[in-house]
Amino acid sequence: MSVIESALDTQSEEYRQNREALLAAVAEFRAIEQQVVDTAESKRPKFEKRGQLLPNERVSRLLDPGSPFLSLMNLAGYKMHDDKDGTEAGGGVIAGIGYVSGVRCLVTASNSAIKGGTVTPSGLHKTLRLQRIALENKLPVVSLSESGGANLNYAAEVFVEGARSFANQARLSAAGVPQITVVHGNATAGGAYQPGLSDYVIVVRNRAKMFLAGPPLLKAATGEVATDEELGGAEMHAGVAGTAEYLVENDADGIRQARELMKVLGWQRAAAPAPTHQAPLYDPEELLGVIPADSKKPYDVREVIARIVDSSEFLDFKSEWDNATVCGWSTIEGKPVGIIGNNGPITPRGAAKAAQFIQLCDQTRRPLLFLHNTTGFMVGTDAEQNGVIKHGSKMLQAVANARVPKISVVIGGSYGAGNYAMCGRGLDPRFIFAWPNSKVAVMGGQQAGMVLRIVAEAKQRASGIEPDEKVLEMLQQTTAQKLDSQSTALYGTARLWDDGIIDPRDTRKVVAYALDVCIDADQRELHPNAFGVARL
Repeated sequence: MSVIESALDTQSEEYRQNREALLAAVAEFRAIEQQVVDTAESKRPKFEKRGQLLPNERVSRLLDPGSPFLSLMNLAGYKMHDDKDGTEAGGGVIAGIGYVSGVRCLVTASNSAIKGGTVTPSGLHKTLRLQRIALENKLPVVSLSESGGANLNYAAEVFVEGARSFANQARLSAAGVPQITVVHGNATAGGAYQPGLSDYVIVVRNRAKMFLAGPPLLKAATGEVATDEELGGAEMHAGVAGTAEYLVENDADGIRQARELMKVLGWQRAAAPAPTHQAPLYDPEELLGVIPADSKKPYDVREVIARIVDSSEFLDFKSEWDNATVCGWSTIEGKPVGIIGNNGPITPRGAAKAAQFIQLCDQTRRPLLFLHNTTGFMVGTDAEQNGVIKHGSKMLQAVANARVPKISVVIGGSYGAGNYAMCGRGLDPRFIFAWPNSKVAVMGGQQAGMVLRIVAEAKQRASGIEPDEKVLEMLQQTTAQKLDSQSTALYGTARLWDDGIIDPRDTRKVVAYALDVCIDADQRELHPNAFGVARL
């Protein structure tokens, strides 16, 4: 296989500027993540007084020491709903894929240190995405639960769609994917069904409370007076109602019990371990200087590929036919992969080339990695006459119907239908991540502003009105600013357009881990039944 020869000059001024710009973008999103951790940390005295661990500590204790953990959607809901300044991002849920007693699992924890772990619309959508990840990748689920239920300020936005999370739990169980829940505190109203629909429930003595209606609501609704413990305490659910399988003494004991359960499930690795592999010839640290700080400047996506694939080896496919869409084969930590990247807009030839390449990968069961950096499909008379719609549709057909795992990383711009053709969120990749410099939008802000200006001017002239240049200029500028502000990586990750922003230097590790999850899932045989496991 050919080795990519890098032309990157790491001593140049341009490289230095690119690196500084990307480092600043990394620092920005890391600082926001830390603000969320700090907000939770400020509640430590309250948790310690109750004899509880903070949610982040619960997750740390659950995971195998020193094992990898892929955090997911850390900044869901950033500056949305009740998160006014970004310090409460995450949708009220800490989540990721990690190892528990040697078993790779999806781990979720209610972030009860922030507004009691109540569920906002972004938190609900994050949960639904996590459940899809668990089902598609056949990952057992461990949930550390303590939530006040739906945030009543957004009850109307959560209530109807909230049923999907319960339906998904039932379908996970029916599919043969086990779910373990530790109830650390309150699980009220609809929140009580989350543990109720789990296959194994662990409750913490004197802390766990599960009821459809708490004492105040019960008294208002029926006049009955009952204590928390009588109505939904841990001992009642473990010894009387039979809702819980295990009664434990504290948070740490509950996590120990969850780890013991996971150990005896017999959930072994399905795929063979990847063969030995060599690191890239070029330092992943150099990825910081590959992407131009000026997004209008072109670069060769092979410079990125050279720093994430084994031995920097890459077998180009039809490079003489079209170089704007780069396709080729390689391996990442020993795992075979087909890679599609962009060196510009997707031309009719590029679309046809990519469609053929995708079908070849599908034929040989090779996962696909999409590296987004495109302004979209080529426009103009020449492109239209050469069938850009026809060939673009062909590429979309291939992306939508390919049966192999698809992973996307938005490393630059991802505009217009190019986002779709490169397997953006709407085309359902198994995983999609974004670099902090990335942009996702229907088009660039400058182009959108000019389009609206041209349309408005034409409309005014058609009505016999002489256009006001100042008004047109203001329309153009405000439109551009609006679209630019709605295309940033932070804006997109807040709305779950991706599964999280990653440091470019971690791209190889993240993609390799995601590939391993996908390959293992595709070789695992589940034992489904007609219904989820029910307590009799």
